[in-house]
Amino acid sequence: MAGGLKEVRNRIASVGSTRQITQAMKVVSAAKLRRAQDAITRMRPYAEKLQEILANVSVSMDASDNPYAVDRETHKVLLVAITSNRGLCGPFNNNVIKLTRERIAEYASADVHVLCLGKKAGDVFRKTEHFTTLTLGDQPHDIFDRLDFANVSDVAQQVMDAFTSGGYDKVELLYNSFVNVATQDVQCEQMLPIEQVVAEGGVAPRDVDYIYEPTQNEIAANIVPNTLKIQLYKALLDSQASEHGARMTAMHKATENAGELLRDLKLSYNKARQAAITAEILEIVGGAEALEG
Repeated sequence: MAGGLKEVRNRIASVGSTRQITQAMKVVSAAKLRRAQDAITRMRPYAEKLQEILANVSVSMDASDNPYAVDRETHKVLLVAITSNRGLCGPFNNNVIKLTRERIAEYASADVHVLCLGKKAGDVFRKTEHFTTLTLGDQPHDIFDRLDFANVSDVAQQVMDAFTSGGYDKVELLYNSFVNVATQDVQCEQMLPIEQVVAEGGVAPRDVDYIYEPTQNEIAANIVPNTLKIQLYKALLDSQASEHGARMTAMHKATENAGELLRDLKLSYNKARQAAITAEILEIVGGAEALEG
């Protein structure tokens, strides 16, 4: 019985230590989430409105003036899969990886490459024929070590250059969009070519007469590329906020589960200890009665 009690005590100590770790990780994720949530909350309205304006204006621009809107037959596809560098965040990474595999299957007749921004996606696709790093080096996930617009611009520029040079006919972003702490929606968003808006009210966007300020050429040369870079930056900020929210939720559940397991183990320990004490008392009483006899 003593051996059983010792084993239960060791399990109680082990679960208690795990509970402390998960509780600490929950607190750290909560602190990081506040900053990441503020960043995506400020960025999202600006990025979405800018993307809407870009889609409208791109319709009226000639393909020669806007190489990012050229719609070609889909023979080569680049999927930009955005995951995290670390785990312990529930289904956060698996959702993106699953969607990436589904997109690869849908483009079965095309040559599909996957650019992994995040170590977890890289670990899955690195040994497949779909894996690519463009010219980012062997560790493109380092972008999360310093996630700012300057670093994202370098990645986005290489993706855009690969599209305009004909290396890819379509580029899609796959990432988790932040909704709230407990909810993240996995998204598949087309980055290139720029999607055309649907006509409303019987008026085609191409028929709308736009007044360009600055000139149309300057818009194509500066504003359009910057808008595409902001689109990727927003996706990365969305993914980062989603990661912290998913990890906070996962660690909260792990802490609760550890607490429940700890209560069950303590109850089992007390029952076993009570049984051991009762058995010892019975042995003492039995021995005393034998001596009296």
